[in-house]
Amino acid sequence: MFPGWLQIALVALLIILLFGRGKISDLMGDVAKGITSFRKGLKEAPEEEAAEPKPVADSRVIDSEPVKVDEKDKADA
Repeated sequence: MFPGWLQIALVALLIILLFGRGKISDLMGDVAKGITSFRKGLKEAPEEEAAEPKPVADSRVIDSEPVKVDEKDKADA
């Protein structure tokens, strides 16, 4: 079953007693820095990808094997 609010409060109290407020606040500060860094990385990633488009190659494939294409075939397509 689901734990009640009294059980959750007891577990939280035990964690605070075992580790102390200082370590817990340091840990939460590190988690916050990690989240901030992650969000900053997400914002920067699309800008880098949009800077230079990738060239498109001729992707003719038969049965998962690349097909060699002559120059005259490229002009027809």
